[in-house]
Formats: sequence, C-alpha cells, structure tokens
Amino acid sequence: MKKTFPALVGLLFAAVSQAADLGSFTNADMVAGLKDALSQGSAAAVAKLGRENGFLGNPKVKIPLPDGLNKAEKAMRTFGMGKQADELVTAMNRAAEAAVPEAKALLIDSVKKMSVNDAKSILTGGNDAATQYFRKTTETPLTAKFLPIVSQATGKVGLAGQYNEFAASGARFGLVKGEDAKLENYVTRKTLDGLYLMMAEEEKALRANPAEAGSALAKKLFDALK
Repeated sequence: MKKTFPALVGLLFAAVSQAADLGSFTNADMVAGLKDALSQGSAAAVAKLGRENGFLGNPKVKIPLPDGLNKAEKAMRTFGMGKQADELVTAMNRAAEAAVPEAKALLIDSVKKMSVNDAKSILTGGNDAATQYFRKTTETPLTAKFLPIVSQATGKVGLAGQYNEFAASGARFGLVKGEDAKLENYVTRKTLDGLYLMMAEEEKALRANPAEAGSALAKKLFDALK
C-alpha cells in the first residue's frame, strides 16, 4: 500500500538520525527527498484544515472570541446575545477554513526554494524544525493572502463591526491588545497559528515514530546508509 507524507518523512528522519553525518547522502538526494516529503506534508495539512469544520470542529485550532469579547461573553448570553456570539465564532472559524487553501501554493513555493543548508537544518533540527522553516518563509505572504478572505467572511456578521468599534477604543486605553484591535487581524493571526500548530504536531509525531514509515524514495535513502 502506498504510504503518504507520514511514511515518507518518518523514514527520512530515521535515516538521518542513524547516519554518522549528512555526508551519507548526496546533496541532491537529501534535498530532493525532503522537498518531496514536505510538499506532500504541507498539502495534507492544508487539506485537513481547509474544509468544513477543519477549524470549528477541532478543539486544538478552533478560534475563540477575542479577549475583548470573550470576557463579556457571559454577560452577552445573560442579555440574550448568545446567538450573536455563536454566529461570530462560527463566522471566524469558517473564515479560517476558507482562507487556508490559499496556503498550498505558497508552501509548495517555499519548499522549491529550499537550499541545501535549509534541508540540513531541518533534518538535524528539533521536533518542529520544518514547521519553523515554513513559518519563517511563509508567514508574511500568507498573512497578505488570508486577510482579505477573512475580512470578507467576518464582515457579514453584525457583531464583528461592533467589536471593531469597541476594540479601536479599547486599544487606545490598553484594554485590548493592539494586534487584536481589528477582528480580521485577530482571525488571520489565529488561522496562521492553527496551521503551523497542526504542522508542528504532525512533524513531532513523525520524528518520534519513524519505524512505521515506508516509501520507495525513503527506502532508497535509508538503504544508502547501510
């Protein structure tokens, strides 16, 4: 049975960890193998989150109300505004689910631009070395991609506009974090956090459990160590 991203990356990590040094691989094989694995992995992460309930149905990445509204949520429900609060939470998470597919092309482009040194750093780095590489190379352009999608989705909810009015005033008095003064900025940031979190968790699991890995490319690299 053909293995997917977890199988491929797992064996790559196992091979590197058992090698005396990266000289066991040619630069071409090392970079090509890692690029193949990360391309598949980034596509898999996007597919999991960029669908209905990818955020809303996952407690690890579900986007809550911003602090400014979260603190007032109990009072909102007391005064019959629970429905509006729920609608806003749903809208924020649906916005994240709609935005995430835009990440696929940028993540793949980041992989294509990976250097030999980048590959070595990822293969010998910590549990989230690949995720940190992606954050470093894609966070700014992904923010620009996500923001208009999130703005359009959240702008349809009345409470979103009210939050922005409240937050703009609250930020001037230090009651609301400056980065959360606009709902669309908050949701965009949380969308990115959720994407990188899921990538980091998957990467950590793969590094910890490489024995279950298996693919033609990974086996070729593994055999090269013998």
